[in-house]
Amino acid sequence: MGDVLGWRCKFGVMGPSTNTVVQPDFDAMRPAGVTNHYSRIFTPNADAISNETFLAGARVIGGNTLDAVRSVMTCRPDHLVMGMSAVTFFDGAKGADRFVKEVEELSGLRISVGSHACTAALNAHGGVRRIAVLSPYWPAMNEQVALYFGDMGFSVVRDIALRCRSWTGIAEVTPKQCVAAIKELDGDDVDAIVQVGTNLSMVKVAAMAEMWLGKPVIAINVATYWHALRARGITDKVEGCGTLLERF
Repeated sequence: MGDVLGWRCKFGVMGPSTNTVVQPDFDAMRPAGVTNHYSRIFTPNADAISNETFLAGARVIGGNTLDAVRSVMTCRPDHLVMGMSAVTFFDGAKGADRFVKEVEELSGLRISVGSHACTAALNAHGGVRRIAVLSPYWPAMNEQVALYFGDMGFSVVRDIALRCRSWTGIAEVTPKQCVAAIKELDGDDVDAIVQVGTNLSMVKVAAMAEMWLGKPVIAINVATYWHALRARGITDKVEGCGTLLERF
């Protein structure tokens, strides 16, 4: 017999131990018969993040990811989902592919990661080439994000790094701050807006922004979970989380 609750799919989700947004976000998008099993990547909190320490801290999280993979594999998941985005943008497309290969070789399962999920989401909308990026990161990390999207054929017209001062502080960014950033990023020269950083709460804000901007606003938690569902052949539409889950 299959799992009583996860009879369609069990997702193994890896996320930083400081992250308090990605788990409830994923649970809010979960269709019946799908369950999410969260494995926390040990992450020391920081209260004075800078360009240098952000990059160093993100690489520490990346280095601890495989331990979280080994842990979640004990529940025998069907598919893995990476609930931390920065490490999937390092070193552009080749870095993302290298990360995916390392996890998939260890686990024997496929994994959905934020970087490639955002690319798939933008391609699903079609006609998107010029994007703007919003992150809770620091500028040095935004450079890595722009490098990745450039490798994938997109042009980052402009970006905003909110420069959050701690890992837990990312979850304290308000919807009002996100709306102000979206308005600053938008313009006739932008086909879509992409938000990265899984501890930044943007699912509902992005869905509403699509209505007033009339263009895709991709929240990375939506893109990643959508990618995981579709990779397992689960085509349920989920309302209230934006056009990606409602249309594609």
